[in-house]
Amino acid sequence: MFVPITNTPRDYAWGSETAIPRLLGTEETGEPQAELWLGAHPGSPARIFDPSLTEGHTDLESWIASDPTRIVGRRGTLPYLLKILAAAAPLSLQAHPTLERAREGFARENAAGIALDDPARNYKDALHKPELVVALSDRYEALCGFRALAEVREIVDLLVMIDGSQTAPRWELYGPIVHLLEDSPTAFESDADILRSVVAYLLSGAEEVPALVGHLVRTAEKALHPAHAHLTDPYTPSLETVVRLNEEYPGDPGIVISLLLNRVTLAKGQALYLPAGNIHAYLSGLGVELMSASDNVLRGGLTPKHVDVAELLEVLDFDALPVPYLVPTRPVPGLSVFTPGVPDFVLAQVEVGIDRPFAAPTVGFTPLGAAIGICIAGAVTVTGASGTHRFARGEAFFATPDEGALAFGGSGTVFVAAPGAPAAELP
Repeated sequence: MFVPITNTPRDYAWGSETAIPRLLGTEETGEPQAELWLGAHPGSPARIFDPSLTEGHTDLESWIASDPTRIVGRRGTLPYLLKILAAAAPLSLQAHPTLERAREGFARENAAGIALDDPARNYKDALHKPELVVALSDRYEALCGFRALAEVREIVDLLVMIDGSQTAPRWELYGPIVHLLEDSPTAFESDADILRSVVAYLLSGAEEVPALVGHLVRTAEKALHPAHAHLTDPYTPSLETVVRLNEEYPGDPGIVISLLLNRVTLAKGQALYLPAGNIHAYLSGLGVELMSASDNVLRGGLTPKHVDVAELLEVLDFDALPVPYLVPTRPVPGLSVFTPGVPDFVLAQVEVGIDRPFAAPTVGFTPLGAAIGICIAGAVTVTGASGTHRFARGEAFFATPDEGALAFGGSGTVFVAAPGAPAAELP
């Protein structure tokens, strides 16, 4: 069964006023349109165009709840949330828990009597929240994961040299952060321990941290002068990010934390996969985001919202790892499948009947459960076991599992979200 769905974009302040309307051919409202949610998450469940198709139910959450096994299969819930995300300003630094940590934290906060809508609540549910993002804009800017400690030291040494101040010893210029980054620490067993201590210090509320942030910003501005370009070139985007973040969140300790993180620019079509514990922040750009259907976020700065430092430090993965690019498989021309290896979701990009060498007149994709698709260009027909549905740019659909293999024709581009494992393989 194919059910056309829609939703109203979320108007978060960091959202772009134009990117989503221009992508989908919808109306600009003069207000931010940050995220278009397509799923059954209670925060903003997708609306059903024609309730006569769904026994009168007007949104996906209530319809699925009425007969979960028939509508989504053995899982009983829709395990993912598909979004179109448009960032005109940086999002908060954040990370998400493992499934085990989420279950423990959710039970702990329930036992403590913390209301689900309490701003200090960390765990809104007992689920993890891995996520992936595919860039739709020519540039998609992000911070994700910790740099190697040697690289962090190189940046700090560069800033100390450019600062050029002779009024104080090196460690006093940047406070304990420099001392913690020294080459021969005695109190730590690993690089991850050192990075953890730096983050803990920056988020500690120590009275000298605001002065450190201000000094760093002034030094970054100085470092960006053309006279220093030969020194700063590899780190110019990171220094520009420091200056920009200070414009959005003046004095926030997350500005310093940004220098500890990988600074990434995705080209259109490139993707990141962000597992549990990966600290990240999207800075700007338009993308397709797919995640587990959870609302568990531990924030680490660049936000006026609650930051639970102790819990964040338990959730974060401080190991320096390569940038988590996710390269799709291309089993047939016109089909790219982003598979992060979690049971919650996979994302397929289908391009049919368009003037590109990897497109094809028809493309097949078999979702392992209930699927959601959105057309971002042209017009595409999708055919399953029970019939055919045509949807044009900006239109979306929900497909029940009994549709089986889906065949796409027409001329356009569609993204399709589906579970990442068949129900038979689930615990």
